[in-house]
Amino acid sequence: MQIGPYILKNNLVVAPMAGVTDRPFRQLCKKMGAGMAVSEMVSSNSLLWGSEKTLRRANHEGEVDPISVQIAGADPTMMAQAACYNVEQGAQIIDINMGCPAKKICNTMAGSALLQNEQLVGKILDAVVRAVDVPVTLKIRTGWDREHKNALVVARIAENAGIQALAIHGRTRACAFTGHAEHDTVATVKAAVRIPVIANGDIGAPEEVRKVLEYTGADAVMIGRAAQGRPWIFREISYYLATGRHLPLPEVTEIHHVLINHLYDLYDFYGEYSGARIARKHISWYTKGLIGSAVFRHAMNQLQTTDQQVSAVNEFFGKLAGYGHRLTYIQREELAA
Repeated sequence: MQIGPYILKNNLVVAPMAGVTDRPFRQLCKKMGAGMAVSEMVSSNSLLWGSEKTLRRANHEGEVDPISVQIAGADPTMMAQAACYNVEQGAQIIDINMGCPAKKICNTMAGSALLQNEQLVGKILDAVVRAVDVPVTLKIRTGWDREHKNALVVARIAENAGIQALAIHGRTRACAFTGHAEHDTVATVKAAVRIPVIANGDIGAPEEVRKVLEYTGADAVMIGRAAQGRPWIFREISYYLATGRHLPLPEVTEIHHVLINHLYDLYDFYGEYSGARIARKHISWYTKGLIGSAVFRHAMNQLQTTDQQVSAVNEFFGKLAGYGHRLTYIQREELAA
C-alpha cells in the first residue's frame, strides 16, 4: 500500500487512540510488524500547542517512518494551521479526524460530528490539503446515525479534495462502540473511489482481517483495541495472510520481555509520576487472561512508583514461569480444572 511517496511494508495500520497511541506504543507496534501507526489526535487550537500534552504528542524523536499525525477541529483555517505546525514538528502524513465519537469532541462540532455538515467537510479538507506539501489522509465513520449514512458522499468529497487515503470505521457516530461494525459501507466506498481505502472496526483476529479484506476489497485494515496489550498481533496477521497458518501464541517469557521494555519506554517518555499511572492500563492489558491476573491487576493499581511496578511485574511473571515456558493465555478456570 502506498500513501503519497511512502510505500508501507504491509497493509496493517495502527488506529489512532487517545491515551494509547503515544510514541512508545507506535514504535512498539511498528517493531512488531505494523506498516504504519497514526498518532493520538492533536487539537487544532493553537492555544494548546504549548501544553505539555501537545508537546509530547508532537514528539517523534527516533520514530520509524512514516510519521502520521492526526489533527482534530472544526475550523478550516485552524485545521490548516495545525497541519503546518505538525509538519514542522516532523509529521510526514497528516490525518484528519472525522471519526471520533466522543462527546467532548463532537460537542465542539469536530470528529464525527462533522459528518453532519458535508459542505464544512469539503472546506476543511481543501484547506488542509492546500496548506501542506505532505500527504493528507482522512478517517471517518459510516455516517452520523443509521438514518444518515453518508460515507460514500464524504469519500467522493475527500477524493476530489486530494485526500490520499481514507479510513472508514464501520459504525455511525450514534453507535459509538456498541454493537458490531459493518463493512458493507466500506465495500461500497471502495468500489466507488480510486484512493486507498482502509477498513476499521472489530478487526483483530487474522481470520477476520482476511475476511474483511476479501469482502470489502479494501487496501488495508486499521487495528485499534485488538492491539492493546497484544502488539504482536501485527506479526501474527502478517504471517497468516502470507501463509494461511497461525503463528504460535507468544510464550510468557516473551510477554514479560515485551512488557518490561514497554514500561521502561513509558517511564522514559512520561517521567516517574505520569509514567507509573499511564503504565497501569498497559500492564492490565498485557496480563489479561494469564493465571492469577485479576488479583495481580488489582494490587498493581495500588502501586505508586515505577520501581514497585517493575518489581511486581517481575514477581508475577516469575511465578508463571513455573508453569512452563510454553504457557500462554490460560484462564484460571482451566488451571483449576
